[in-house]
Amino acid sequence: MYNRITDMNVLYDAFLSSMKGSAWKEEQQKFEIDFLSEITKLKQELETREYRTLPGSEFTLNERGKVRHIHGGRMRDRVVRHALCDAVLGEALKPYLIYNNSASQKGKGVDFARRMFEKDLHNYWLKHRSNDGYAGFVDFSKFYDNIRHDKVKEMVLPRVDEFSGWLFGQIVDTFRIDVSYMDDEEYAECMDKRFDSVKYYENISEELRTGQKYMAKSADIGDQVSQDIGIFYPVQIDNYAKIVRGVKMYGRYMDDIYVIGETKEYVESVIQGIAEQVNSLGIFINERKTRIVKLSQTFKYLQVKYSLLESGKVAKRINSKSVTRERRKLKAYKRLFDKGKIEYGAIEQAYKSWMGSHVPIMSKNQVKNMKQLYRELFGKEPEWKKQK
Repeated sequence: MYNRITDMNVLYDAFLSSMKGSAWKEEQQKFEIDFLSEITKLKQELETREYRTLPGSEFTLNERGKVRHIHGGRMRDRVVRHALCDAVLGEALKPYLIYNNSASQKGKGVDFARRMFEKDLHNYWLKHRSNDGYAGFVDFSKFYDNIRHDKVKEMVLPRVDEFSGWLFGQIVDTFRIDVSYMDDEEYAECMDKRFDSVKYYENISEELRTGQKYMAKSADIGDQVSQDIGIFYPVQIDNYAKIVRGVKMYGRYMDDIYVIGETKEYVESVIQGIAEQVNSLGIFINERKTRIVKLSQTFKYLQVKYSLLESGKVAKRINSKSVTRERRKLKAYKRLFDKGKIEYGAIEQAYKSWMGSHVPIMSKNQVKNMKQLYRELFGKEPEWKKQK
């Protein structure tokens, strides 16, 4: 039976989408040289259901102050994941997402999430003509690490065709964690306990991962299938807030949630309800980052500091830590560039992307100093497209 994922045109488009950022450069080059042959092999493996994900690279990344353990997939597996997500998962899951579910979707992203949040702050003032209200923020702890495979399959498989369901399940199974080091008691309880992949890879050596016991939860950060899972897995939380509780001013960016309401008690009750939904999914709330603040105070959401003024204006400014991290990143890029490990074009594009998103909320001195640092490091200004 015909399936979109095995269509040569779909696989070719997936190949083009997968060319950027492969962790395995030599394999990427090999794939590019003989891509028609490689795509044909993938098509045959998929049609006969002999396709299996091959082992990839592993590394630890410190990003925006968070330490994450990353699995880098091989080129062939990146192509298959792009085909599955672009041809099937995206379309199948999109109808179940609320509008303010903002992450990793075409036309959306962190800038969209910030705009929606600001819009809700403006709408609150327009409704009440006051900044006397509250915002609650919910953050999950080790969100991807604790996504249960049984629950995500239960949610996704009824919404896709049988072949896509087989492929999705096969990919999800590769995310399982080898817990052969656990005794029987620990193994019986592991699904209900918070898992931390960073600590796992720091403390559990390869010798202890013998393949005798596996824990069926976790999703690889950076994998495109994992991104779609992360968008969709908490959908019952969104439905609880928007449908059951009727919260008008609510949004979610992956595992960052906000709720805006008139009283602290109301916002607190919504968060308590969200906590019950979180527990039923097997994930965990980060108590330290979950908080309720007055709208008139200064508070942070998605690395931007906000406050709702009495006039109805939304005051916002960049978190200074974000500027510091970007400066350090530019210096790290320079070291890699000098060693020939990164091309200048990739550095320029990353810098322009960051500046384009953050200049409107930076001070004049912050903008000036960032531009000066770029010139000192690379000896020139980035080339910006001229407005027509």
